[in-house]
Amino acid sequence: MNTDHYTYRVTWSAEDSEYVGLCAEFPSLSWLDKSPELALKGIREVVHSTLIDMQTSNEKIPLPLADKNYSGAFMVRVPPEVHRSLAIKAAEQGVSLNRLISAKLAS
Repeated sequence: MNTDHYTYRVTWSAEDSEYVGLCAEFPSLSWLDKSPELALKGIREVVHSTLIDMQTSNEKIPLPLADKNYSGAFMVRVPPEVHRSLAIKAAEQGVSLNRLISAKLAS
């Protein structure tokens, strides 16, 4: 089973004084190790084992984030006063509200 498309990250855990390997699609899984390379290897192995267990028990396997299609559109709810403030800033800058918020999210 190929686990290459899942989203992995390695970071330092000050609490554990070790590197921790994480997988975005499986937030409950982690792997601690003395080096970032070993933490990555460990989390990949844990994900692989988990996928085998899920397949064996006919559980739904999460699609890797890298394999999902994204439309580029999503709904965000904000308080009316924030909406008004952003609309004013967009008008003052001569851009659409969408362009203003997109730029803010990108920075």
